[in-house]
Amino acid sequence: MTITHISAVTFAVRNMARSLAFYRKLAFQLVHGGEQATFSSLRFGEAVVNLVAAPAYQGQWWGRAIFRVDNADAYHRSLTAAGLQPEKPTDAPWGERYFHLTDPDGHELSFAQLLPPASPDDTPAP
Repeated sequence: MTITHISAVTFAVRNMARSLAFYRKLAFQLVHGGEQATFSSLRFGEAVVNLVAAPAYQGQWWGRAIFRVDNADAYHRSLTAAGLQPEKPTDAPWGERYFHLTDPDGHELSFAQLLPPASPDDTPAP
């Protein structure tokens, strides 16, 4: 038996309407719940984000959720055009181009594009 992927990630949110507006700017589509609900689910491709209303939630850093994207730069541009302020995309030595964005409740989100493997010709000469 193997785990093939994470089905969903669930975040506690202080204000459901504000959080839904934020995730809609990320292009997630509401599939359950709504602005007055205590639980909502949103989907974008195969990624699912669940939101649980917790008005007393005190955001603190716990880690980050990483979402795979096809084109980090294009997605970054679309988020910036939607009025969000994600960090600048960066190439990582582990083979991804990624950027971070924090939601209104302090949950850190990362959006990462796999880069093609470096070819032996890209290795600098000694």
